[in-house]
Amino acid sequence: MLRTPHAARTFGAALLGRLSYGIVPLSLLLAIKDATGSYTVAGGALALFGAASVVLSPARAALIDRHGPRRALPPMAGLYAALLAVLALVTWRPGAPPLVLSALALTTGACTPPLGPVMRTLWSSLVSDRELLQRAYSLDGVAEELLYVTGPLLVGIVVTVTEPAAGVLAGAVLVFTGAAALVSSPAVSRERVTAERPPAGTPAAPRLRLHGIVALRHAVMVTAAVGLCLGALDLLVVAFTDRLHQPAAVSWVLAALSAGSAVGGLAYGAVRWKSAGRVRLPVVAAALGAALMVAGVSPHLYALVAVVAVAGLFVAPALTTAYLIADESVDADRRTQAGAWVNTAFNAGASGGSAVIGLLVDRLPLALCFALAAAPALLCAAAVARAGARRSRAAGAGAPDAVGGA
Repeated sequence: MLRTPHAARTFGAALLGRLSYGIVPLSLLLAIKDATGSYTVAGGALALFGAASVVLSPARAALIDRHGPRRALPPMAGLYAALLAVLALVTWRPGAPPLVLSALALTTGACTPPLGPVMRTLWSSLVSDRELLQRAYSLDGVAEELLYVTGPLLVGIVVTVTEPAAGVLAGAVLVFTGAAALVSSPAVSRERVTAERPPAGTPAAPRLRLHGIVALRHAVMVTAAVGLCLGALDLLVVAFTDRLHQPAAVSWVLAALSAGSAVGGLAYGAVRWKSAGRVRLPVVAAALGAALMVAGVSPHLYALVAVVAVAGLFVAPALTTAYLIADESVDADRRTQAGAWVNTAFNAGASGGSAVIGLLVDRLPLALCFALAAAPALLCAAAVARAGARRSRAAGAGAPDAVGGA
């Protein structure tokens, strides 16, 4: 798949820019904490940064779809990098006003360039074969997972050598350089590529559009549920290890989740699936939920690590399938926005899962909290599977399906 013309160059540029997303959050948290001496201010500013980045992601992606990456991405990345540089400058020494830092963090998050959705849209134009596209999305998801593991490790090196603000500045350089290299790739056409779709006046067009909207909604709903599960899992793992008086073991459990996700993503991309993506999505989401329920009754730490690794096997496949469904559910000029909705749903779900389970973990048994964390994935999977079965029965044996197999 990487031997596809321009694929390796384009993917490498996107990964270089996306490495910034693994470095900036922790660097910004530490820099603001050092500048103000307050964890409250640092946490609040980072929350504003993350909320603006997540909530406005579909709007930024819509600008990419409307104007094309070469016109919209450079000013977006340039403004984001400039604001990060200002944050680095302001936090390099103590004494920065908290309100100024919070306002800067909010504004910076609002300008985050959607490099991930742009790259996934480019995969659709680089790779015409649906099987190769599945492999591309799987590789993309695994690489992104590794970036979020590598980023904090790099921040740890930076803060031992210099100020945390240097990590913020490094993030600015990475995102600007990566975005510039991405838009200079021959894969980024000056004209938006129009996919082959039925003419708007044909009788089948309204039906196809309706099926696409329904499929995209289901993908977004399941992805949000997966995000809720994983956001809750992070806090539940902390509670589990605290009760065993082994807080340092948190990193091992979360590393097992990432490792499982990487293995699952690569394996999932290598399989030639005969079933449609809309059929596979609720299955992998339900498997993730079931694994989390089992994790709640783990008798000891080693069992928890093993079960969480099994749960991780279904994370990357769930996201890959959701992105595939989003890609094939809309016209070519809306693919970036469709992918951004999936990404936004996952990130919003993760934030919501952490917030909700934080209210419950001190009030309910831990096993019950794990079960509640697994419930969104199980319930959404059941709802989507039931809706799919009902739609298939209504369509009849000979009716065409707008979202076929990947």
